[in-house]
Amino acid sequence: MLYKLIVFLPLIGFLVAGLFGRRIGDRGSQLLTSGLVTISAILSWTAFVDVALLHNKYSIHVLDWVTSGSLEFNWAFKIDTLTAVMLVVVNSVSALVHWYSMGYMHEDPDKPRFFAYLSLFTFAMLMLVTADNLVQMFFGWEGVGLASYLLIGFWYTKPSANAAAIKAFVVNRIGDFGFSLGIFAVFVLFNTVQFDGIFTQVETYKDATMVFLGQEYHALTVISLLLFVGAMGKSAQLGLHTWLPDAMEGPTPVSALIHAATMVTAGVFLVARFSPVFDLAPDALAVVTVIGAATAFFAATIGLVQNDIKRVIAYSTCSQLGYMFFALGVSAYGAAIFHLFTHAFFKALLFLGAGSVIHAMHHEQDMRKMGGVRQYAPLTYGMMIIGTLALTGFPFTAGYYSKDMIIEAAYASHSAGAQFAFVMGVAAALMTSFYSWRLIFMTFTGECRADEHTRLHAHESPWIMLIPLVLLSLGALFAGFGFHEMFIGHDRIAFWNGSLVTAAGDVIDEAHHVPFGVKLAPMVAMALGFLMAWIMYIRSTDIPGRLAKTWDGLYAFLLNKWYVDELYNLIFVRPAFWIGRQFWKRGDQQTIDGLGPNGVSGAVAAIAARARKLQSGYLYHYAFAMIVGLALVVTWFMVRAGG
Repeated sequence: MLYKLIVFLPLIGFLVAGLFGRRIGDRGSQLLTSGLVTISAILSWTAFVDVALLHNKYSIHVLDWVTSGSLEFNWAFKIDTLTAVMLVVVNSVSALVHWYSMGYMHEDPDKPRFFAYLSLFTFAMLMLVTADNLVQMFFGWEGVGLASYLLIGFWYTKPSANAAAIKAFVVNRIGDFGFSLGIFAVFVLFNTVQFDGIFTQVETYKDATMVFLGQEYHALTVISLLLFVGAMGKSAQLGLHTWLPDAMEGPTPVSALIHAATMVTAGVFLVARFSPVFDLAPDALAVVTVIGAATAFFAATIGLVQNDIKRVIAYSTCSQLGYMFFALGVSAYGAAIFHLFTHAFFKALLFLGAGSVIHAMHHEQDMRKMGGVRQYAPLTYGMMIIGTLALTGFPFTAGYYSKDMIIEAAYASHSAGAQFAFVMGVAAALMTSFYSWRLIFMTFTGECRADEHTRLHAHESPWIMLIPLVLLSLGALFAGFGFHEMFIGHDRIAFWNGSLVTAAGDVIDEAHHVPFGVKLAPMVAMALGFLMAWIMYIRSTDIPGRLAKTWDGLYAFLLNKWYVDELYNLIFVRPAFWIGRQFWKRGDQQTIDGLGPNGVSGAVAAIAARARKLQSGYLYHYAFAMIVGLALVVTWFMVRAGG
């Protein structure tokens, strides 16, 4: 009953607020949805103690679902340590976002709809992480996609919000197509979609092959790569990342919920859940490593020059997801999920802190028009500092334990692409520190660059928004220190209890014994990034402008996000629109409608127009027509009689 409450309480909130929001009013909708998700969060921590700390496992049947030939599965919850960690992350962040939104959205006229969407998103994510088979996971996967579309496009009167929602939906469909093929391939090989059935057979099929696109390949590699394509879409990896920054068009609480802890980590969760399969597909792991490392570096370079406060944090999310994936790629599965866990706290803190800044600055998001915000919002400033310290890996904060372990694991690993990942990880750590402190200095220090109206109305956020920041800051400070022994330390094998591939002497054990210089590298990168940002944005503020002019080509390249959107527009979008117009104009309008309904109706109209001319209204015309007709009839009878 405990786990059914955790999953279904947000669904109840969605249904009541969505269907009866007008009856129960704004306040009723807010309190109901926020209260139910908060109860789910409290129960999730209870479940974490029961499962992760007391080492219990459960399989909970909800209802019978599908029986079709050899395909058989039910709707059931797979409750193990990996699930328990995700329940805590999803419900804790969602609950805080719900309460925060009561302050942030207080002027919005559609609050019941907004809170219903938040609860729908939470339910879909819970469906995903509790799934015990691939079809149930896909159901949650698509539900998350739908809810994110609704939330990103919540302000549907803004064309940019609509475009961003459609872009997120379409780009994710590409990844979801790969995920679908992966599900089909799993069923073809294992004859089941149940996780337990797959994982118990995986050793049997470790050398099996299958035909894909006319060629024979290693079956587990094909399955792993197809599943990873799905993960790339949801988790915004290089190539399928373009939707993530544009999703900032949604309200800031949406950014925190989707991009901090939940939707974007679904891909990481998928690969971690399938670690028994990926671990026997080294070529697939090498692809995961390289793409993850490339994403970490690529997104960090773009974050260096962005001016929208939310976009800087969005590219930071993209970069941190790259860290999680290359951790998975070098088989440091526990380190990847640990970074997912710690990242949820400090990234949600940064997004909600950015929302507090935007709220204080009268909805201004351009950091070039800020400055000096700490005098108007001192508590928000303090919380943002904590989030930045955790993100950059300051000693003993959350990011210090998880991100440094990932970099050390990449160095210790002997798998393909691991050394590339180590170098990219250290480089991204340097850039992460630089752009994070750049955000702090541009936003909070120096003279206020806002217009007079904004300065006069700048203020600290209400307590309903600040309390979630304080709670998240506790996670950003202490989640690493408090949990590192369980996730990646001496207790990790008992902690994970078979939910991830772990073994004594694996890459995480090796990572604890890397040279001191390797352990020092992320910290040196963090310090250098801070020093560079301080010199450029505090001491000599003219340097950024001079660098932008000197390296104008590189600056434009990074500011325009490596021109990936423009390239996709040229290669995919414009041809797709051209083909669509041809089908519409020539295929639909000219051919189908022209020869079909429009053609028939046109012919009938033409005949009717000609027939109408016969109805002149003059008696002698009708008499003449009758005489002609009579003459034709008489002639016909005479010809027939003569014949």
